[in-house]
Amino acid sequence: MSKQDKTQKIRELDQKLSTLREQRDKLNAEAREWADERDKLNQQTKNLRAEIFELKNKRNKVNEKVKELKQLREKARREMRKKIEEIKEIDQEIKVLYKKKPSRSPQLLKREFDNLEWKMQTTSLSLQEEKELVDEVERLEVQLNVYRKIEELKDKMLELKTGIKALETRRKLRHEELTETAQKSQIIHERMLEKIEKAKGLKMEADELHKNFLDAKERAKLVQRKFTEILNQINSLRDEIRDEEEKEKKKSEKALRKKLEKRAREKVKRGEKLTWEEFQVLAEKEIQAQD
Repeated sequence: MSKQDKTQKIRELDQKLSTLREQRDKLNAEAREWADERDKLNQQTKNLRAEIFELKNKRNKVNEKVKELKQLREKARREMRKKIEEIKEIDQEIKVLYKKKPSRSPQLLKREFDNLEWKMQTTSLSLQEEKELVDEVERLEVQLNVYRKIEELKDKMLELKTGIKALETRRKLRHEELTETAQKSQIIHERMLEKIEKAKGLKMEADELHKNFLDAKERAKLVQRKFTEILNQINSLRDEIRDEEEKEKKKSEKALRKKLEKRAREKVKRGEKLTWEEFQVLAEKEIQAQD
């Protein structure tokens, strides 16, 4: 291939190189755009994950509160059941005592009891009379104790019923708070699920963008490979042209030196004065001859 052909070939390859450079730069720009979009989505996903983590912690705290309220509500129920059982037992005791209840009222029994005690304290009695009065007092005391026990049991039952009402009020309040807290937990959970789904969608979209990025980079690499191959061809052709030009230059210089040498020798024969170049050429020739 002649130098002219090689030069023409270089021009053609330069045009291809320009086209490939444009394609490569365009693909790299496309890859950067894909990467930028991917990074934006990844950042959004990261932000969403932070929000999800925060919501999860918040939901867990609310769930702990729900658990605590359930335990308190259950505790109130157990206390209510216990008091109801105590009321049932007291009611049975009262029924048994009612069967033993004297025919006379507690007021009459108390009046008689007080009269007997007064009599014992203010009247001189024989031992037998005193014994009879003591027996009667004890009998009245037993009958009065039945009424006292009934009243005590009724008071205790009233106290238990009051306690049950207080527990029922507390249980209702706990239940209302529990319902409200559970709803709050559900709302937080739903918000968390929404963000999880959104994060999944963004992750899928980011993965797709990453694929596009890798595809653009791979196509850019293929173009770059072709670019490098053509560039190597151009450099090789330019090296060949330089070598040829160097050879031609040396050949031209050799011919010029021969011409100078011939002219110098002719001048020497004629006894004419030599130029510096002519003198230098002859001197170099002499040195080469001696070597």
